[in-house]
Amino acid sequence: MEACESPDQPNVTSYDATILAIVTLEVFAGMWINTFIVSVLCVAWIKKKSLDSNAKILLLLGFSRLWYLFFSWLYSFLLIIYPHFLYVQPTYTLILFIMNFFECSHLWVSACLCGFYCVKIANFRNSFFIYLKVKIERIVPCLLVGSLLLALANGILVYSIDGKENCNNSTGQGNFSKVTVNMDDGFLPIFFIYGFGFVTSLMAVIFSALLLLFSLWRHKRNMQTNSMKDLSVDAHIKAMKSILSFLVMYTINFISLTSTLISSMKEENPMMFLIYVFQYVFPVVHSLLLIFSNPKLEKTLLSILPCVKCKVCMR
Repeated sequence: MEACESPDQPNVTSYDATILAIVTLEVFAGMWINTFIVSVLCVAWIKKKSLDSNAKILLLLGFSRLWYLFFSWLYSFLLIIYPHFLYVQPTYTLILFIMNFFECSHLWVSACLCGFYCVKIANFRNSFFIYLKVKIERIVPCLLVGSLLLALANGILVYSIDGKENCNNSTGQGNFSKVTVNMDDGFLPIFFIYGFGFVTSLMAVIFSALLLLFSLWRHKRNMQTNSMKDLSVDAHIKAMKSILSFLVMYTINFISLTSTLISSMKEENPMMFLIYVFQYVFPVVHSLLLIFSNPKLEKTLLSILPCVKCKVCMR
């Protein structure tokens, strides 16, 4: 175990305490929501002995977000309250690897979910698209495994690039508002890796949204021409709501990440407070939207809420 030379532990400022308190509330809310998703789908898996493709994607997404939120909170907690724990290698790089793995996995799985909605609902006569629609149930497990492998490769690259030489730069300040980064000390490759993963998954989401939007527009035009009604319009609209809500939050999250990487080179930035807060809101709100867009999850949640209210009232 190699240890970096650590300064005296700094006092926790009110700014740091405020960030930690808000992040803790957001993280534990997100962990509860994603634990609910994982629990309901696991129970259904045990009962039915199988899961459809949509449920498989949601299960892996909930699992990835659950652990991403936990390790992100753990890192924030150690950085603010016990920064000296991060001075001991390989604690810092190991936590960074795990965070990066689950962050990339939940982003890629989210992109797979958008692609799945697009292929299942959109209507195109292209032979390749028809092939995807027929084979999508068999392709989904491969996509999920591929997402995990990409996330693992991403995490390994970050772990291998970051090391002892970056310990002082990344955790040398025990203050959340004064974490500084030196672009000359190996962080540029890390920023590139993060950026590549975020941009490619964002492009996949944008491409899925555009295809689905074009399919919906063409479908509605054909209906008006033929003076007929079709229930697939509702399916298009529901899928569009889910993908567009994710796209909006994903875009804001991408801007927040970029701002974090740029602002981390500065001593202090008031906007960083909002950026840190929003980074934990994104997986929480999107998971909640996925619950209400899934009839089974929504029904289970609504059936649980009255029980929770009764227990609270009895206390």
